[in-house]
Amino acid sequence: MSAKSLESPGAAQPPSRVVSNAPRGLDESKALFIRRWGEMASYWGISRTMAEIHALCFVSTEPVCTDDVMEKLQVSRGNASMNLRSLVDWGLIQREHIRGDRKEYFTALTDVWQLFETIVRQRRRREVEPILETINRCRDMTARDAGGKAAQNAEARAFSKRLDDMQNFLEAIGTMVDLLMKVGPKGISRVSGMIMKLAG
Repeated sequence: MSAKSLESPGAAQPPSRVVSNAPRGLDESKALFIRRWGEMASYWGISRTMAEIHALCFVSTEPVCTDDVMEKLQVSRGNASMNLRSLVDWGLIQREHIRGDRKEYFTALTDVWQLFETIVRQRRRREVEPILETINRCRDMTARDAGGKAAQNAEARAFSKRLDDMQNFLEAIGTMVDLLMKVGPKGISRVSGMIMKLAG
């Protein structure tokens, strides 16, 4: 992994970036993590490339620039830039300015709990909230059908019941996630113990 060198006093040139001399096992371990994180991308609603870029930023101890992403992941500049912007929009990475260097650099959230909160918050906003809104619209459309007579129709009643079940489930999951966020990392073991007792 390339890393920025220290800028010497009075240097006119931007700090150069040097090739990492990390042990081979460390580099291979990071590469494995990046690959696996990319494979999990679909589970948290992003593309594989976006996940791999996030993982690269996460495992890097130095800020990462677009050139680093292109070199390490073998992606085009346009692809790297687009996904870096998306990760910034998600709040998973942030821009960092290096004095004397005109390139944009990026660092990732490294606090795992904060990372979890950010992903959950974004997925709720992008996926769960639109579904709940759609369920409400579907319910209104069904109720208005045929001047309200659809409420007496068996098929309409079954459809409404399934919408209710879906909404209740999503809201229950949301309540559990809110509770998890509220107790934080220090209280998660207590919540886990309570769930294990209920499941046992």
